[in-house]
Amino acid sequence: MIENYRSGVSREQFEIIRKNLEKAKKLTRLRKVDFYDIFRVVSYILKTGSQCRNLPKDFPNWKLVYYYFTVWKKPKENGESLLEEILKKLVQKIRIANGRKE
Repeated sequence: MIENYRSGVSREQFEIIRKNLEKAKKLTRLRKVDFYDIFRVVSYILKTGSQCRNLPKDFPNWKLVYYYFTVWKKPKENGESLLEEILKKLVQKIRIANGRKE
């Protein structure tokens, strides 16, 4: 679907943070779109500054992407959003895997 766009996050790296993202909202029905693809599109938005309504046509529906983006960026009681937390966690794991300090 969105194979032509790089997110910088492999599927293996995504599995590290998948559970954190899934906990953000209770699953009420089966997803029709791959959760990894949704994360990749959110990463694309953050990287390019693109607007959800102006996403390329081969991306998932912009309303679905916007929904998850708003859920993930909502600040928690500590002031950080879930998106900030998981990106920090992911960077930390990648740095350790590359033999660098956290």
